[in-house]
Amino acid sequence: MNINSDYIVIKALEDGVNVIGLTRGADTRFHHSEKLDKGEVLIAQFTEHTSAIKVRGKAYIQTRHGEIESEGKK
Repeated sequence: MNINSDYIVIKALEDGVNVIGLTRGADTRFHHSEKLDKGEVLIAQFTEHTSAIKVRGKAYIQTRHGEIESEGKK
């Protein structure tokens, strides 16, 4: 599988949704973050440097594996 082939779409369903890219390798670290407001869409890609993407806040997330809605802050 080509590690550069997977994209995900994240649509913020509330203000202040955080999207955080995590590195691959021996130590997992944060390497990039974005803050989205309600209605904003981010298209993110897994790369040789990004092995995971963390979404904090209420958002709609679409991948080639399916769709999911994250929960907002309580």
